[in-house]
Amino acid sequence: MKSSRRNFAASLSAVSLGVAALGLPLFAQAADTIKVGILHSLSGTMAISETVLKDTALMTIAEINAKGGVLGKQLEPVVVDPASNWPLFAEKAKQLISQDKVAVMFGCWTSVSRKSVLPVVEELNGLLFYPVQYEGEELSKNVFYTGAAPNQQAIPAVEYLMSKAGGGAKRFVLLGTDYVYPRTTNKILRAFLKSKGVKDSDIDEKYTPFGHSDYQTIVADVKKFSAGGKTAVISTINGDSNVPFYKELGNQGLKATDVPVVAFSVGEEELRGVDTKPLVGHLAAWNYFMSIKNPTNDAFKKQWAEYAKAKNLPGADKPLTNDPMEATYIGIHMWAQAVKKAGSTDTDKVIAAMAGQTFPAPGGFVSTMDAKNHHLHKPVFIGEVKADGQFNVVWKTPAPVKAKPWSPYIEGNDKKKDEPEKKS
Repeated sequence: MKSSRRNFAASLSAVSLGVAALGLPLFAQAADTIKVGILHSLSGTMAISETVLKDTALMTIAEINAKGGVLGKQLEPVVVDPASNWPLFAEKAKQLISQDKVAVMFGCWTSVSRKSVLPVVEELNGLLFYPVQYEGEELSKNVFYTGAAPNQQAIPAVEYLMSKAGGGAKRFVLLGTDYVYPRTTNKILRAFLKSKGVKDSDIDEKYTPFGHSDYQTIVADVKKFSAGGKTAVISTINGDSNVPFYKELGNQGLKATDVPVVAFSVGEEELRGVDTKPLVGHLAAWNYFMSIKNPTNDAFKKQWAEYAKAKNLPGADKPLTNDPMEATYIGIHMWAQAVKKAGSTDTDKVIAAMAGQTFPAPGGFVSTMDAKNHHLHKPVFIGEVKADGQFNVVWKTPAPVKAKPWSPYIEGNDKKKDEPEKKS
C-alpha cells in the first residue's frame, strides 16, 4: 500500500512538473476558485419570484470576479434548482455543502424552504444568506437574514394603513398563502391590531394553497366584509398566485380608494405580467423600490440592465429591479467583505467577521449588519402602484430600522435573546 502511495505521489509530482514546464496553472479548478451555492427555485410556483434572484447572484459574483475575486481566487457559482419543492431544498443544500464543498449558499424565498434548509446548515456548519422579508421568530448562527423582519415591513405597513395618511382603516382582511410565513406574520399582526383596540370581529383571516388561481369568491367576500367599515387588505400571497389575485381585483373593480391592498411579497417583478392600470394606488411595503432616486440605485439599475441584455435574460427588454434583488446583492458583497476580513472562508471565522459589516445599498442608505442578531438594519418604504407597474414612495422611515427577530407582540418573546444561542 505504502509503495503504491509513493508511486502515486511520484507520478503526481512528475505530472506537476510537466504542467509547470508548460506554464499552466497547477490545480486551476480545485485550488483557484471559491465555490458558492445558489439555491433558488427555477421551476414551479415560486420561479416567478426566484429566478431573477439566481441571475442577480450570478451578476454580483461576476462583478466581484472582475475586481479580482476574493482572497486572490475567483468565485465559482454552483446553481441548483430545488423546483419549489420544500424537502428538495434540504437535499440540494446537503449536496451543495457535502459534495460540492461550497463556502456559502445564497438562496430560498419561502420560509418553508428556509425552514427545510435550516437543520442542514446547522448540522453541517454551513452558511445561508436569506434575502427575503419573513415572519421572524427565528435566529440561527448559520443564517444571515438580509430581508426584513416584521418590524421592518409588516408592522409599519399596518400602522400606515391605520393612520390618516393611509386612509384610517378600521377593519382588516389578512389574506395569505397557506404556509408558515403568512400564518406567523398574521399571528403577529392580530396581536398588534388587538393592542391597538381592533376587535376580532373586525379581522377576517383567509388562506389559499400555493399556485391558487381562482380568487373570484375571495374578492367578492372582501367586498362584502368592507361594507362593515373602512377596510384594508394585508396580502401575504406568494408566488404566481399574485397574478390572478390582482387580475380579479381589477375585474371586480375593487379600487385602492375603496379597499387598499398592501402586499408584502409583490414587487416590480410580480407585477410584470399584470395590467396595473386598475391597481393604481394599491400598496406594497418593502425596504427598496426600483423607483428610488439616488446615484447608487442608478448604478445598480444600469448594471442589471446591461447584465440582463448581455445574457439575453427573459424580460431584458424591460429590466426590473426589486427588494429581494437588492438584499441578494448586499448579502453577497457583505459575505465577500467578511471573507476578506477573516482571511478565510471558514464558516465560524466568516460569521465573526460579518458583525457590523456595512455596504452602500441601492435603497439610498448604508446597510449595516447588526453586531449580534444576524439581521440588517433596513429603511422601510411604502409605495403605491403606478400605471406603469412601478411604485411611487408615499411613506418612509427617516433612517434604517434595527430588526427585532423576536416580535414583542408574541407572548414570551421578551425573555428571548437578540443573538443566536450557542448550540452545545
